[in-house]
Amino acid sequence: MYRRRGFICTVLILCLFCGALADPLYPSLWGCVDPNLQDALEYTLRRLGLQVAIRHKQLSVALVDITDLARPRVAAVNGDEMFYAASLPKIAILLGAFVLIEQGDMTLDAPTREVLTRMIRTSSNEAATQMLHRIGKPRLARILQSERFRLYDPAVNGGLWVGKDYGKTPAWKRDPLYHLSHGATAMQTARFYYLLETQQLVSPQLSHSMKEILSHPAIHHKFVKGLEARPGSKMYRKSGTWKHWHADSAIVERDGYKYIVVALAHHPHADRWLSRLIVPLDDLIVPAQP
Repeated sequence: MYRRRGFICTVLILCLFCGALADPLYPSLWGCVDPNLQDALEYTLRRLGLQVAIRHKQLSVALVDITDLARPRVAAVNGDEMFYAASLPKIAILLGAFVLIEQGDMTLDAPTREVLTRMIRTSSNEAATQMLHRIGKPRLARILQSERFRLYDPAVNGGLWVGKDYGKTPAWKRDPLYHLSHGATAMQTARFYYLLETQQLVSPQLSHSMKEILSHPAIHHKFVKGLEARPGSKMYRKSGTWKHWHADSAIVERDGYKYIVVALAHHPHADRWLSRLIVPLDDLIVPAQP
């Protein structure tokens, strides 16, 4: 059952706790597991031959149908497992910058927008490190762990973490639970996108700017490569790659449907896994056109 019992127990424990953090209009994702979507996700991953990877915690997947934002449908496998996520946590740096912009401590001028865009679309390590220094590592850690966001939270086994420059420098502070320099869980990454889409991260205007920076991905692999088979898909996305660690995450929109998908993996074939699984997952949300 792909650790479903443990996942559902986590949901039962956390739904009241996390519900207090959410906007009254929008629920906690942990409280929105859809049994039919969960069954479909598990069947799809078995059909793709990924059950061993899931059993060995080499793969984590979260899928959230947000076509109706007020009623998300959630399915996850190893969703609360912490993975080294390479460049994917650059979305945390993006959030940190926009929090400072919202607070008046940074200006979204043309040079700042250009650095943020390079950091996300082409995954520039130089741009990410530059922006991390502008925000300040301690300040970003406080933002991620704050009551406002709780995007890194020990109560849900961690989440998004940036404790090191994107370069050959020592870690400033590894995550408290697993000592990762750049970490993520699939559920917390999915929650980042849900909070963005529901404008709970920053103001509506700044949320629009964040989504624009996340659009038009310039690296055509993993989810982007796989969804070439589904023309017309619009994607807001950030991936990550380092050695055998592969990650991808996105909001995908097409034909009036919208969903969040996150996959984190550690395996020599993980890149191929992510390219191969995105279309079957897309099919779980977007009905085939006649």
